[in-house]
Amino acid sequence: MVFKFTLHKHVKSLSSVFLASVLVLGSVAPPALAVEQTAAAEQAQQVKVLNSETASVFLDEFFNSPEAMAQYVGASIVIVKDGKVVAQEGYGYSDLAAQTKVDPEETAFRVASVSKTFNAVAAMQLVEQGKLDLKADFEQYVTDLEFDNPYDKPVTIEHLLTHTTGFEIRDPQQEDIHTDFDKYISIEDYVQEHMPPVVREPGSSYMYDNFASLLLGLVVQEVSGQEYEDYMQEHIFKPLGMENSSFLLTDKFKEQLATGYDAVKNPIDVYAISPNPMPHGGMLTTAEDISQFMIAFLNGGTTDDNRILSESTVNSMEIYRSAIHPLLPDTTYGFEAAMQLPGAGSSSKIITKAGDLMGFSSYLFLIPEQNTGVFLTYNQTGALRNLFYPAFINEFFPQYAKAAEFDDYEPQSADELQRYTGLYADLRLSTIVSSVSGTEEQAGKMTIEDAFLGPRTLTQVEEHLFVDEISGQFTAFKEHTVGSIYLKEPYLNPMGYERKGVTPVGFRDVSPSSPYAESLYALQSLGYYPNDASTSVNPKHIVTRAEFVEEILKVSNIPASKTTPAEGTDWSQHPSAGYIQTALEIGMLSEAQQFKPNQAIKRQEAAVMLWRIYKAQYPDELFTEVELSGNTSEWAAPAVKMMIGLGIYGPEVEVNPDGSVDYQSMKPMNVQENAALIYKLLTQPTDQIAAALASEQAQAEASSGDE
Repeated sequence: MVFKFTLHKHVKSLSSVFLASVLVLGSVAPPALAVEQTAAAEQAQQVKVLNSETASVFLDEFFNSPEAMAQYVGASIVIVKDGKVVAQEGYGYSDLAAQTKVDPEETAFRVASVSKTFNAVAAMQLVEQGKLDLKADFEQYVTDLEFDNPYDKPVTIEHLLTHTTGFEIRDPQQEDIHTDFDKYISIEDYVQEHMPPVVREPGSSYMYDNFASLLLGLVVQEVSGQEYEDYMQEHIFKPLGMENSSFLLTDKFKEQLATGYDAVKNPIDVYAISPNPMPHGGMLTTAEDISQFMIAFLNGGTTDDNRILSESTVNSMEIYRSAIHPLLPDTTYGFEAAMQLPGAGSSSKIITKAGDLMGFSSYLFLIPEQNTGVFLTYNQTGALRNLFYPAFINEFFPQYAKAAEFDDYEPQSADELQRYTGLYADLRLSTIVSSVSGTEEQAGKMTIEDAFLGPRTLTQVEEHLFVDEISGQFTAFKEHTVGSIYLKEPYLNPMGYERKGVTPVGFRDVSPSSPYAESLYALQSLGYYPNDASTSVNPKHIVTRAEFVEEILKVSNIPASKTTPAEGTDWSQHPSAGYIQTALEIGMLSEAQQFKPNQAIKRQEAAVMLWRIYKAQYPDELFTEVELSGNTSEWAAPAVKMMIGLGIYGPEVEVNPDGSVDYQSMKPMNVQENAALIYKLLTQPTDQIAAALASEQAQAEASSGDE
């Protein structure tokens, strides 16, 4: 649900329906998870007092359940309450092949974005000492950074802490994960190379911002006068007795580190990360070490012997600094909102931090008023925490899962809700697109739809707040003073905002009555075309192979590769060479050296490029019943059938009376057809379509077996 810092590589990462989700998504909850979480929330039993005995029973039952065991190879967990550890356990294996069991005292895990909490603690220590001013421009503390900020507001330290900088997205790149353990890129050099411009007014909206946390780490280093790792060891880890924690992958940690596994439990080789150290995601630690931090934090910033924060600073870090709605807070200084529970939203009484890195996932959550903290980490990127959190809350603290109560509210009319309708794109992951539409008859009702979950009804319960029919979770809207409208929904990127696209003004050479107007106007609304009525798109211009690859990858937020193409390729000097190399690396293209980049791309060739990605998600067997007419090459037939079955095509494709479909495979693709294809990639609920096809096939096989 809250997968913050995730990098994948090559085809293994292509687990979602669009290249959309490839290398940076990591923040999409599996569709089925909403149902599982709802079920967990509904199974609240009699309240139990949290102590060593009840915690042990709960943990054993949970981690030995089939649902949980499917989500981890090895897991380490610690629960603290009232200054003591009440449970600390390891489950499964740190190394499956060697059958090495997880030891919560010794087994180290990559905790990814949980690092940000410790990074924030370091910054707040400097605030306490008067060396940092939360309201000050961060440039006051670092030098020689050049970036564009067109607004009259600076980016402050507080903005860095609360992910409200307004920076253009700068997520970690594929090349930042590597196996060259001698490679060293400093924080300063990395920042200089990747520094983003400000594209939204600072403080106006929340967008989970890895780069902001990296900058905060640089500030800590510059202001303290110490290397980042040295500062963290001296001022946080050592005072807390965290002897098995570091931001550097030393030989010691190579020995202690659990093996990471992918979603199907294949081991992942040990890797290094740039920059080194990485303040926003590079911490390695054990469950036992995290227990020391939780105890100190919940005790007002002190252990029996050492203080890392003042009590007033701790209190300030527990307060949410922004919220799209009181039931849906965003961040504190160093923490983020808990995942939503059906009907209850995200409790402002609970502060959390999640993290994901290739092969690892973690979740830290604290309930200060209960003097309780929990840390869960496991060596398989996945949804274990999404099962654990609601189960734990309902078992021991069901008051935080209690449904919110609302005053009587007269829903707004369809006309009044019209201002919310339109296309929304996620601020961090622009390929997450939601379409919001109103109803003609029912007040207080809207429909929201996306490529992952399909359509669902939103029912208004309060000003700007709607309940989702799938799980009883909330979707909220926020209107900014400059005219922007944001939404926050519970599934795709529940820790970030989506922004409504502009009202499209159209194009000089596209009639509003054109069958392609919907797609072209939608892409204009989302910013893929200038919102200028004098703009021409040349809708019938033929697209080249290089243009197709580059546009698909750009829309997918996948950057051009920095790898030099192999000798002998016919595209090594092409302007799109970096994107062609990326397409080759992720499996979108074959290993053929002769790509013919300036040749017109045939529609079946485009289908095959997408099919090479999609087939990891959808087996060809789902589409065997698709009947083709017209002319399609045999090698392209599986790809074309898949595109037809998933509905990824424009109005140029029609179903014949006999049910067959002519994909016009041999025809060169033009601009308007490509726009229609991209629009479908962004909005078509292909998971739902594939699931329906699988269900139909299963029913047909069952009926055949009965006969």
